[in-house]
Amino acid sequence: MTFRITIFSQEVEDFVMEAKIDAEAKFSELHNLILSTCNYQDMNNHGFLICDDEWRVKEHIRQTSTNDIDSEEDINLMQNCALRDFLEEEGQRIAYIFDPEGKRFLLMEISELLFGQPEKEGRISRKHGTPPVQHINEEFTSQPTSEVASEETVEEFYGDDDFEEGELDMEGFEINE
Repeated sequence: MTFRITIFSQEVEDFVMEAKIDAEAKFSELHNLILSTCNYQDMNNHGFLICDDEWRVKEHIRQTSTNDIDSEEDINLMQNCALRDFLEEEGQRIAYIFDPEGKRFLLMEISELLFGQPEKEGRISRKHGTPPVQHINEEFTSQPTSEVASEETVEEFYGDDDFEEGELDMEGFEINE
């Protein structure tokens, strides 16, 4: 069996890609496919989150074992887990953590189960748009700056530093004195 997985981002509207990968493949193969296609760097804390229909996390598949996990908890590692062990049906949702430092991810959904069409190696069968940059800082530093913001512009954008007590609604903070 082969999974057809649609991969998209909430950050970049016109980005979508479709992967075809065998159900026997390990999560590490899907991870490497995404890294190479999106030109992302391999970091230690990438991972997959197996989600329910409401995008609530049911299982976490990690790239490496970490010390902050309770020793009694099962640790699912990418290189040990086959896709078929966690992915079962069309419409199933997965998130891929591509920027562990910024806690950013790509959303994925199994769009089709293909029988009789084996894939020896995972591949991207369709891609549209540009994936989000891996590190947010890259986005800001890679764009040329034409002018430096003046102090007036910054003050206009952020407002002034004056604070009036009447503007603060203490009831909204639920502070009990």
